[in-house]
Amino acid sequence: MNCLVCYKHCRHKNSCAGCFNSDVGKPEHCRKCSIKDCIMGKGLRYCFECPDYPCKLIKNLEKSYNKRYQASLMENSGFVCQHGLEKFMEQQKRKYTCPQCGGIVSIHDRVCSECQESL
Repeated sequence: MNCLVCYKHCRHKNSCAGCFNSDVGKPEHCRKCSIKDCIMGKGLRYCFECPDYPCKLIKNLEKSYNKRYQASLMENSGFVCQHGLEKFMEQQKRKYTCPQCGGIVSIHDRVCSECQESL
């Protein structure tokens, strides 16, 4: 997948097991994720490893994230390719850590997973 970590995976209470683990307890849209199915079916870990990258699925998601969250999944993938996952995760941690409590701020609704503060 593009190297995004769902904030539901990171919260302390009722955390998700992550995209590549069991579907038990996941919302339907996560269980039926065509991007996850595609990369798992190809035995890849990241979309950018695929010779078809960026495919229609990624281009559509990119357009949505650009518009809704002012974020580029393709730029994030490029950063991971150039600098590695560890540096990317450090960058994201700084960007999405709640200044109030240290929880994880969701890119989707800008709400902290722990204190529920809207940022």
